[in-house]
Amino acid sequence: MANSTLSKAKADKKDEFYTQFYDIEAEMEAYLDYNPDVFRGKTVLLPCDDPEWSNFTKYFAQNFEELGLKKLISTSYAPDSKTYKGGTQLSLFETQSPKFDKDKTRTHGKIFVLTEDTTGDGVIDLDDLQWDYLEGDGDFRSDEVKKLRDEADIIITNPPFSLFREFFTWIVETDKSFVILGNINAISYKEVFPKLKENKIWVGATNFNRGMYFRVPEDFEYAPTYKFEKEINGMKVNRVPSICWFTNIEHGRRHQPLNLMTQEDNIKYSKHKEIKNIGYKRYDNFDAIEVNYFDAIPSDYNGMMGVSLTYMDKYCPEQFEIVGITQSWFGMASKIYPKQIQVSKTGKKTVVTKLNDGASIRLESPKEGEVNYIVDGVYYSKCYARILIRKKTIGNGSYITHLYSKGAM
Repeated sequence: MANSTLSKAKADKKDEFYTQFYDIEAEMEAYLDYNPDVFRGKTVLLPCDDPEWSNFTKYFAQNFEELGLKKLISTSYAPDSKTYKGGTQLSLFETQSPKFDKDKTRTHGKIFVLTEDTTGDGVIDLDDLQWDYLEGDGDFRSDEVKKLRDEADIIITNPPFSLFREFFTWIVETDKSFVILGNINAISYKEVFPKLKENKIWVGATNFNRGMYFRVPEDFEYAPTYKFEKEINGMKVNRVPSICWFTNIEHGRRHQPLNLMTQEDNIKYSKHKEIKNIGYKRYDNFDAIEVNYFDAIPSDYNGMMGVSLTYMDKYCPEQFEIVGITQSWFGMASKIYPKQIQVSKTGKKTVVTKLNDGASIRLESPKEGEVNYIVDGVYYSKCYARILIRKKTIGNGSYITHLYSKGAM
């Protein structure tokens, strides 16, 4: 799954992507709809933030009392420690404070804490945030920020894209509740996928196929393959098409089963030309059929099926079980290919081993205009990462009872 926007951000370590307020609000509302007390009495930590400008800080500070929070903590990373050296805009909140230090503001992270009404206006909100400089630069891996992590009940943020794997591990090693943003490709990471498979984490409520717009620095260079340059409320933004929330907080929407046709009806009526009047292709190196579209999953097929990563926001754990993934590190392939000849779209030939890191389909003849692979004179095509699923048997009506009891239907 190509994603030039995020790949460029990762390669350049330009992690200055700021989440829009309405995207944060929409996601949090899903957890509140399922459980109105999900944040009540909790300490929420917003690491990897810029508290003066962050919409995460703004959302939780403005809704502090309504959510019933016990404490809000937000931390930032020192400008001089960032790989991306864009211009730093200081807020009046900081510069007019007696704590302001023009040297520390470059080299130290900052911490903002909200617990009580300090202004005496009778409400606890954004105006009551208390701030100070951290001892260090605010790196989430520092002992100082780890201590805040251990104090918190829930961790919520948009972590640096280039450090997602490390940040994810930093969270899950504490067994804390969390909601974080990440690339859809993270679903296939060996740090992430086993947790999804075991139903210990899941994707958030927001439909990630629509993409999200993030505020970016004024000197941000748009990737040439994604021309989504745009302004929202006078701010420069960039659309990231392959993005989703990862969480271990229940939102209920993931328990809604897909309404699917049988295998026979899919072959007769599917809107997808690859399946209609043809049927499903079988992988050459995995004991599963290829189902590239979630609406083409056959309801009555009992074997393994390979579905795309984007299926995960439609995944209902009571309807299907996740068996594995077609990545070499997971070790489910039924065969190993010798070195292959990769034939590019332009006809260029290269010796590779790529067929061993994914599912392959044996071809009767090479596909025109696509990348093909040759092994011992036989042509193959390679699929993107596929999640392997199998139909789950539901008995005694317990699943339907569960849905109604949780208000998911």
